[in-house]
Amino acid sequence: MSAETEYRYNRLTWAEMNRAIAMQKVVILPTGSTEQHGLHLPLDVDVFLTESVCLEAGRRAPDRLLVLPPVPYGLNLHHIDFPGTIHIEPETFIAFCLNITKSVAYHGFKKILIVNGHGSNAPLVELAARKTVLATASLCAAVNYISLATEAFNEVKDTPVTAHADEFETSLYLYLAPERVQMDKAGKDDDVMGEYMSSDSTGDHPVRFADFWGRWTKSGVHGDPTAATAEKGRVIFEAAVSGLLGVLDEWRAWPIAERSDQHTRPVQSDIQW
Repeated sequence: MSAETEYRYNRLTWAEMNRAIAMQKVVILPTGSTEQHGLHLPLDVDVFLTESVCLEAGRRAPDRLLVLPPVPYGLNLHHIDFPGTIHIEPETFIAFCLNITKSVAYHGFKKILIVNGHGSNAPLVELAARKTVLATASLCAAVNYISLATEAFNEVKDTPVTAHADEFETSLYLYLAPERVQMDKAGKDDDVMGEYMSSDSTGDHPVRFADFWGRWTKSGVHGDPTAATAEKGRVIFEAAVSGLLGVLDEWRAWPIAERSDQHTRPVQSDIQW
């Protein structure tokens, strides 16, 4: 084991970590959730799929990145009517992620990337990334891994809705761990849709609104998982990993310029935000 070949953050010793810092690897924080995903998928879908993509990127580029242990919980109160779902308040989630990224920045890593796999975490990881930039001398960005695979998935998908426990997530899970998918229990379901909004706040509606899922579904599915296949999952996985490696290389090269203060009078630099 060495900093040159190990891509898992917590497999390094503290002495080896000094070498990883000197190499200025990008540190990746996977974020997901523990929540219901229909009758056919386990509760770990979001965190398992996200971490799998991140770890594979690490295997392919161990000299350029380190993958932190994932954050397995997120904002999920809207799923709480389904047994097993774990909810974390958004302020707590942001603060927790920020404590992680600030710790990484403290040790000397300059580039941090939050890779998210749970839709409701998306605005929260963006805020955590922004707060990291404002609180440290490092740069932090956030990306939803699904967005890196959307174009490739659109070429092979057979259903119109990409949302939750759907063709996308079920296909990827079938590719990575088919023994844990109960396809005989998979079934299609839809949310309530209007002209401007839907009860699951899907991307093709301009108004953001997320209702309690217990108001509109008894299956916990939004989309059609019956069209899922492991081959589609392979396409998704390769696109997500390749896209993440592309993000990695661009992020490593991103400049950190000196700030330019345009004030002509002294400022109150001791103010703590």
